[in-house]
Amino acid sequence: MRQKKGLKLILLLMMLFFVTGCTTTLVDKDKKAVKNPETGQSLTENILCKPTSKTTIKAYEKNGVKVDKLPDCEDFKITSGKYEGLWTTFLIKPLAFVILWIGKYLGSFALAVIAVSLAIRLIAYPVTKKTAIQSELLKKANPELERLKKKYEGKTDQESMMKQSQEMLMIYKKYNISPMSGCLFSFLQLPLFIAFFEAINRVPAIFEDNFLGLQLGTTPMVGFASNTVVCYVLLAILIGLSTYFSFKLNATANMDPSMKMMPYTMTGIIFITGLFMPSALGIYWVTSNLFTIVQNILVKRSKEFNGKA
Repeated sequence: MRQKKGLKLILLLMMLFFVTGCTTTLVDKDKKAVKNPETGQSLTENILCKPTSKTTIKAYEKNGVKVDKLPDCEDFKITSGKYEGLWTTFLIKPLAFVILWIGKYLGSFALAVIAVSLAIRLIAYPVTKKTAIQSELLKKANPELERLKKKYEGKTDQESMMKQSQEMLMIYKKYNISPMSGCLFSFLQLPLFIAFFEAINRVPAIFEDNFLGLQLGTTPMVGFASNTVVCYVLLAILIGLSTYFSFKLNATANMDPSMKMMPYTMTGIIFITGLFMPSALGIYWVTSNLFTIVQNILVKRSKEFNGKA
């Protein structure tokens, strides 16, 4: 009962944040998305600070955005601009500020995105570690869970269902399995993903930056037509491979047969999505996936995990 109330509270908070601010695409008088003539990226109307590219500035001014009233990105603060709702005020602006601040010292906003991604994952490590441990413990408990499933196969009466649930709980207790343990970060992943997406799209200093042949605001699909097509192809491949291995390592051995294709399906969906998201967001996604992969490998080899078996 408490778990259901907790889930409802998390969903309510997510809805509250999502309805109070979001990225708006810049459109021309014909309601068509305005694209940067140099990079091909679609521009965001409600940017948080001034662009530095003259071409980008002209595109904004031509379509009615008064960029001269915005602060320079290097002077951007969490309190800059007007109040835009909880989502922007308490997540987008602080995240943008941190990326800008770190990027100033590292000399690259792509490196700043990587650093912030790793910092978030390190902060959440105690929670995500529990998730990784639970996944591995379920794999060890799988033979007994499969035998239990066969034992009650075809039995749908209430008494049998109750006995099956009781015996399953005994197996969970034997292997120290807590199904809901460490699920908090899973609920936070989507808001974090969208927060990075918005911070990247609304801060010109980030989406104008370049890193290893990638223009951070340009999507791989647009980048395939550029002179650095190889860089965008490699990024797309990394998005696909890191997603696949991340899902594969987190998949539980006792997964329902109908769910066995889930790692492949989700990898396909995210790979296609990755082709249409800014390169900086792809870098964030790859970094987060690589952290998950390394974390799961370390958990699997750790004495702490082996002691729970």
